[in-house]
Amino acid sequence: MLKILYICTHNRCRSILSEAISNHVGAGRILARSAGSHPADEVHPLTLKYLRAAGVPTAGLLSQSWDEMEGFAPDLVITVCDTAAEEVCPIYFHKSHRLHWGLRDPSRLAGTEQKLASAFSDVICTIRSRVDALLAVDADKLDRDELSRAVAGLAD
Repeated sequence: MLKILYICTHNRCRSILSEAISNHVGAGRILARSAGSHPADEVHPLTLKYLRAAGVPTAGLLSQSWDEMEGFAPDLVITVCDTAAEEVCPIYFHKSHRLHWGLRDPSRLAGTEQKLASAFSDVICTIRSRVDALLAVDADKLDRDELSRAVAGLAD
């Protein structure tokens, strides 16, 4: 099983979307978690709304610190926002492969319900596509070096 940790500074939208979609689409093949360096008090309500609308379960999703992930030992650490990509990750992530998936933050947009729905839908589709690409790698059959080479092409 491929273990992925998604990082975004506030862990309230993009990293939560990525965690939920990865666990849903990669059921049994991916175990995903998300965290942030400065987590918000809660998951953004629109994140939960649009995940549910896309048929993705939301139970158990919460905004949390990456300090709570020390025992998780991910195979991949994927940053999903520009701020998190520039941060120095805790030392216990250094054995993990690291990728950056720049995702636009739909929770920061203002506008009509249709505009917000479209923005969330676009990001959800992008994440699904990238998770499908990860699943195509078949990480269970690769050693550490092969996995590193395979996922390098999946970064932004």
